[in-house]
Amino acid sequence: MHELSIATAVVDELEPLAGAETVRSVTLRVGELAAVVPEALHLAFSLATEGTTLAGAELLIETVEGRARCDGCGHESPTGMPPVLWCEQCALPLVLLSGRELEIVRLVTEPVSAPDPTTRFASAKEPSPTRR
Repeated sequence: MHELSIATAVVDELEPLAGAETVRSVTLRVGELAAVVPEALHLAFSLATEGTTLAGAELLIETVEGRARCDGCGHESPTGMPPVLWCEQCALPLVLLSGRELEIVRLVTEPVSAPDPTTRFASAKEPSPTRR
C-alpha cells in the first residue's frame, strides 16, 4: 500500500509549515492515472497523522482527469480508465497532458487559541471555588 508512504511524505512536508497552529484540512490534487486509491489514501492519512500536529485534519482530494493529445492530428481527449494512449482519429501514440499529478495544494490552519487570562485555575494549595 504505497498510499501510506504518500501520506507520510505529506505529513513530513507539512508538519514544519503548520508549526503550533491547528491544522483543519489538507488538500491534495491527485491524477486519476497516478495509481492512488483515494479511500486507501484517506485511511493512510489518518494513520500517518496520529501524534502529529496534523492529527484530526480533514484530507480533501481533488481528482484530475487524465487527458492526452495527439501530436499528429491535434486531437485531444480524456484517456479514460484504463487509459487509452493512442489516437482514435489517426492511431498515433498520444502525449499525456494530465492525470499523473500528486500535489499538495492547500493547508488550512488556525492559530491555537490562547488560554483565557480571566479564567482562574484551581491549584492544589488553593481551594476550588466550587468546593465547600
